[in-house]
Amino acid sequence: MPQTNEPFDTSSAAQTGSAPTFLVAMEQYEPPAQRIIDDDLATKVLPGGVRFFLKLLRIPLLRNWMINLFEKQIEGASSAFLCRKRYIDDTIIATAENGSVAAIVNLGAGFDTRVYRLPKLATIPAWEVDQLVNIEAKRKGVQNALGNIPAQVTLVPINFMTQDLGVVLNDHGYNGDKKTFFIWEAVSQYLTETAVRQTFHFLAQSPAGSQLTFTYVLKDFIEGKNLYGEEKFYERMVTKNNIWHFGFDPAEVGDFLQEYGWRLIEDLSYEELNNRYAKSIGRNLPSMKIERMVYAEKG
Repeated sequence: MPQTNEPFDTSSAAQTGSAPTFLVAMEQYEPPAQRIIDDDLATKVLPGGVRFFLKLLRIPLLRNWMINLFEKQIEGASSAFLCRKRYIDDTIIATAENGSVAAIVNLGAGFDTRVYRLPKLATIPAWEVDQLVNIEAKRKGVQNALGNIPAQVTLVPINFMTQDLGVVLNDHGYNGDKKTFFIWEAVSQYLTETAVRQTFHFLAQSPAGSQLTFTYVLKDFIEGKNLYGEEKFYERMVTKNNIWHFGFDPAEVGDFLQEYGWRLIEDLSYEELNNRYAKSIGRNLPSMKIERMVYAEKG
């Protein structure tokens, strides 16, 4: 798999690693019947200063203030992170229950707690892959929450732009010969098309029956053709800070996957996820318009 020498600063992407888990941690203050996702580790794995701040958010007024801050950045953020994580949880649990997954690889794992808190995954070997700064923070967070890194979990530092994913994973004990559940949450938009395709070159080598969940930002938003009412967010992420680079056209996702030997199972809008996980329990939350969720299987 070829590497890219394109100049690229990944530090901005690394800084976003804790935000989804922060929202998940804040969600735990909701009544159990009203929670989109249950996660008793979310608060514990976050850095100490963040944990202290989260204690203040027990107060509903302050919690609503924080949610409004996220919503001012982009509409639907407060439900998007929660719903997409719940969807991945449900999908990987169903896969584990029918015995069709023998390994887990989480690309861009951030502070995600999935492989540590879901009992169905407790005996499945897992590799969590992310930038070095996030891996070091994750290691400290998991050690704070659990005392040590579970034996079945391997933390893997990588630069997705300059290193070969297959080689790095192999160096950390993953040889790719078993059916794998891949998670690629909120990563593709931070990469160039070259780096996205490099990742799919790696995924193309996966055994038949492997599963893949990933999120993507809409191509017309990245290209500035449709800003979906998010002009300020577009300026921040694309034109001013040059953080987001790549998007998919929903009409082309199936063909793109097929090119690498994958079959599209679901390609869901966040409105659909919101209806499934938020509105179904009486939560009236706005939906993010610029991102979608994919579930696919290796043919």
